[in-house]
Amino acid sequence: MKILMVCLGNICRSPLAEGIMQHLADKEGLNWQIDSAGTGDWHIGNGPDQRSVRTAREHGIDISQQVCRLFRKSDFDTFDQILVMDKNNLSNILAMARNADDRKKVSLLLVDQIVPDPYHDDNQFEPVFKMIEDGCRAFIKRFLNHDL
Repeated sequence: MKILMVCLGNICRSPLAEGIMQHLADKEGLNWQIDSAGTGDWHIGNGPDQRSVRTAREHGIDISQQVCRLFRKSDFDTFDQILVMDKNNLSNILAMARNADDRKKVSLLLVDQIVPDPYHDDNQFEPVFKMIEDGCRAFIKRFLNHDL
């Protein structure tokens, strides 16, 4: 399976989500490829926010080599699932969908709630990590139970 994690700038939440999902999938022996992208173009080519890198590292996950990129329509062809962090990301990605098949691939990572953007509050990186980790674990559980 190929999964794309999406947030606004691709420097805080989606890099964490990429690293966490890849880490958990690898632990489960799942042959998944995880990537991340943003809906905004401010950070293209940059690495993740150092607070995200530090938080991930504290949990044994290295996201320091990731490179920020912009979501593109061709991602609908490449990825099986596109998991977004909040409702603005959801509406932005759905607006780019070309058809019903594209739209079926897109959902909130946390199903019925958003992952808040920690960018403006250093103290939110750890809680956001936990939210994303819980969402990734739930996604894997649904997959293993064939509920996706």
